[in-house]
Amino acid sequence: MDTVIAAALPALGWVVHGGLLVRRLATARRDPLTGLHTRAGWTARAEHLLIRHPSALVVLIDLDDFKATNDTHGHAAGDAVLTATARRLRDWCGRHGIAARLGGDEFAAIVTGSHHTPGLDALRSALARPVPHAGGLLPVSASVGSCHRTGRPVPTLTDALSAADAGMYAAKGHGRRNVHN
Repeated sequence: MDTVIAAALPALGWVVHGGLLVRRLATARRDPLTGLHTRAGWTARAEHLLIRHPSALVVLIDLDDFKATNDTHGHAAGDAVLTATARRLRDWCGRHGIAARLGGDEFAAIVTGSHHTPGLDALRSALARPVPHAGGLLPVSASVGSCHRTGRPVPTLTDALSAADAGMYAAKGHGRRNVHN
């Protein structure tokens, strides 16, 4: 009996170690503040969705004047804006897409089709709602760019992100709080 236990202990150790590694890898692919996927975790999943869904919609979001929020109200206020933005984007995607915080105040999402969402105007409206913090309301504005994969000559994620990025900067050029396709 002791021999069986002695032989099983290393195997049990490897199982526990493997489980911990899987958990650490999953944690590394999630932004600790917002709970959204990080760039690396999102990219792998987004590429998979693009292959399976020809009408996928890629969206990029940049919070306008986010630095001013941090500078004026403090980093806790900035964190409140980031977490509210993440929640609103995740809700907008629903079960037909995935959202990510790419870094700083940049977010991305991919949905299997725009017909699975309330629409880009609804996203813009949700993102523009003030965020409650410390007994007050923080103003928020965001520029949104989007790209339908089917509208690209080369339907890759990189190509769709570039087009959505161009749309986002075009929205900024038309004044903050805009959406551009």
